[in-house]
Amino acid sequence: MRKLIFAINVTIDGFADHTAMIADDELHLFFADLLERTDTVLFGRKTYQLMESYWPRAADDPASTEGMKKYAEKINNIQKIVFSHTLDKTGWNNTRLYKGNMTEEVIRLKNLPGKSISAGSLSLAAELTKQRLIDEYWFLVHPIILGKGLPLFRDISTRADLKLLDTRIFKSGVVVLHYKKQNQ
Repeated sequence: MRKLIFAINVTIDGFADHTAMIADDELHLFFADLLERTDTVLFGRKTYQLMESYWPRAADDPASTEGMKKYAEKINNIQKIVFSHTLDKTGWNNTRLYKGNMTEEVIRLKNLPGKSISAGSLSLAAELTKQRLIDEYWFLVHPIILGKGLPLFRDISTRADLKLLDTRIFKSGVVVLHYKKQNQ
């Protein structure tokens, strides 16, 4: 069975706001490496639209660093699935829209052969955590207290016990915490 992983940048106070994070080459190279282990990325509509608005053209942006270009290459070439009942079409290559039952589709995907699957949206991660479908979590904790934003796990009312597998510290002070779901 394939693993479902969730990797997210988060502030010390538990908010996920891409505009507040330390987006250096070390971070982009980390996420590019993580995509090497996956062959499918799952998005909700909002995150998909945010990502699709920049990454297809990032490699051509003169301001893009080598890390950004490597991440762009990986994310642009990987299979992407957008779970949305309101989106009518997708414009990013290797992307398909799914309007059915997300939980059933994720279970089906996990049972297919292949590399790991990555959940790339807060809303998806919260629902998939409730369903106990996420196998591994990667929290990249930035040395920032933001005080506002999107909370990491909104509307979670059930406990999820995790086991720490590894830690890593970036030069920027970002701490990577790698966990797996308990009882695996």
